[in-house]
Amino acid sequence: MSVSKGIDPRGPRVGASITAVLLAAVVLLGASTAGLWLLTFIMLSFLLGTVRGAEGSWQGMVFKRFVRPRLSPPAEMEDRRPPRFAQGIGLFVTGVGVILGFSGVLLAVPIAAGVAFIAAALNAVIGLCLGCELYLLLRRTGLVRA
Repeated sequence: MSVSKGIDPRGPRVGASITAVLLAAVVLLGASTAGLWLLTFIMLSFLLGTVRGAEGSWQGMVFKRFVRPRLSPPAEMEDRRPPRFAQGIGLFVTGVGVILGFSGVLLAVPIAAGVAFIAAALNAVIGLCLGCELYLLLRRTGLVRA
């Protein structure tokens, strides 16, 4: 893969860190209207990352503007498709919570946030992107095409 087609692999990890903090706040807010609105913001952030790629999300822009200039160049670039797929998984999980929350099932809000938090925290802390791994598994099985 050429460098121009890849992304800095540290960007999605920084984005996951920011997202994990926001999701933890939703969990702490619990089954509340405030938690629902914050989860809605996070869901819209995942929508942006799904449409534009992780590097095109607001978290990716924070990385590009404030973090990346302070780092040495990455050893290698990463395929942008797995993180983008992972953004779609985050969109789905938080979207279910938002839909149920606005349907009156506010308990779904912290549950959805908790599920998404686990994935974001794993990526942020140890660099394990569950959505990326799922993408690669689906590619190997032929369910997702390159």
